[in-house]
Amino acid sequence: MKTTIKLLFVSAAMLVFSACKNETKTEGDTTVVENSATANSASERQGQAFIEGDESTPNILQIAIDSPDHTTLVAAVQAANLENALVNAGPLMVFAPTNAAFEALPAGTVENLLKPENKDQLAAILKNHVTPGNYSKDFLKKFKKLGQAGGHDVTVETKGDDVYVGGAKIIASVPAGNGIIHVVDKVILPAN
Repeated sequence: MKTTIKLLFVSAAMLVFSACKNETKTEGDTTVVENSATANSASERQGQAFIEGDESTPNILQIAIDSPDHTTLVAAVQAANLENALVNAGPLMVFAPTNAAFEALPAGTVENLLKPENKDQLAAILKNHVTPGNYSKDFLKKFKKLGQAGGHDVTVETKGDDVYVGGAKIIASVPAGNGIIHVVDKVILPAN
């Protein structure tokens, strides 16, 4: 959680610093001073999550956005304004529930969590799916517990070749530029 807070603080500081930058342009005989804060005010969505690059390995957020099986997760991340947390340098492990995992929740749960007034509750649930590190499924078999960004520990269990984190089975793993995504079959809910 401390890492997430630090990352959010650094991101906010970078936004404040970049918003103060003025650009000078010369147009004919006239010099125009353009304040980038004014230019950026038209766009609400700022930060690393919204910078596109063609050269690098896709980060966790980019991979999730491109996955047809994770549209609900992406909508939840966007509703909670956590995009920038998923693009930091990491390394991060994200346990990414599929759309089917969200559909298995009681009727109306997802729709209720996506409401603006439930943003904090949604963010707490999503943070329960993130932990620092970049460990393969096989390496996770050595763990008994993992500390999640939400401040909770989740149990790691091995059943044969299967690995379960917080009761969710890892069904696939996808390496990313800033960590790894472990696709899971269940939403990992906080204990309380």
